[in-house]
Amino acid sequence: MAFTPELNERSQQLLKTLVERYIHDGQPVGSRALAKDSDLKLSPATIRNVMADLEDLGLIHSPHTSAGRVPTVSGYRFFVDTLLSVKPLQDQELDLLHDGFSNQENEDVVGMASKLLSETSHMAGVVTLPRKDLVCLRHIEFLPLSNTRVLVIFVTNEHEVHNRIIHTSKKFSVTELQQAANYLISLYTGRSLAAVREAVVKELQQDQKRVNQSMLDAINMAQLAFSNDEKKEDYILSGETNLMGFSELSDMDRLKGLFDAFSQKRGIIHLLDKCLEADGVQIYIGEESGYQAFDRCSLVTSSYSINNEVVGVLGVIGPTRMAYEKIIPYVDVTAKLLGAALKTKS
Repeated sequence: MAFTPELNERSQQLLKTLVERYIHDGQPVGSRALAKDSDLKLSPATIRNVMADLEDLGLIHSPHTSAGRVPTVSGYRFFVDTLLSVKPLQDQELDLLHDGFSNQENEDVVGMASKLLSETSHMAGVVTLPRKDLVCLRHIEFLPLSNTRVLVIFVTNEHEVHNRIIHTSKKFSVTELQQAANYLISLYTGRSLAAVREAVVKELQQDQKRVNQSMLDAINMAQLAFSNDEKKEDYILSGETNLMGFSELSDMDRLKGLFDAFSQKRGIIHLLDKCLEADGVQIYIGEESGYQAFDRCSLVTSSYSINNEVVGVLGVIGPTRMAYEKIIPYVDVTAKLLGAALKTKS
């Protein structure tokens, strides 16, 4: 657990002013600028002493090329946790988000959420696709193809249809496939695909003497249909080129590492998966993500839900010098709108 320093009101006010000024200007902040902006009637000498104390606490530091100070990751964290005043979205901003989700086909809603996050933040917007493991099975059918190939058609979330071809150990008649589907529907309708997969494996591990051959065939086909060997769920990223406009990210080696991370995806997916386990908006600042490519970046995320079940994560990726008070409500509202849009279209 990170150490949280205790600061008096004067020190908090000066740190808040310094962080806000640096986020706005992107330049190290000197004592003269702090004296002007902080509304505290303090001498430059007193402000320099407070800044020295903040530096000793690891909340700010001085770049080699300037006498001014900039926030550290710890400084940003204290600011976000203690000093930040989140601004509610204005009516026109809410209208923009609502309009973006209107008249979108189901498969376009996730892409629109990523695009809206990018456009409103002027950074990169990321949205993981809804996890199919967490959606509920509503119906299943098996249709015979050639030889031992079977087409599996299953419906989730009322109207979302999925197709998959499986290869069975023997050839089945239309009647046998219908019986298998009826058996699985009677057992598993309304359960999540993850629960179905777990139950099927358990059935296969139990004493097969009490399971007749038709039931065993049905369970085997369900295991093939819902096997966990599909590609890891992906994400949609928009506006990554926006990040090239920030001076702190414009170094070619740093940009290359960041774009390599975007293309490889595995590390980012792991980071976003961690966000699935938490409620509300989550903020990772710099090295807090544990992901080297993001050492100069912050990630503001929120999970989104369908029918009160978390199915994915969305967020904004940008420099640590981002306007957190604006980004947080954008992410929060977009998550709620995406969940509502997916529920309406499911």
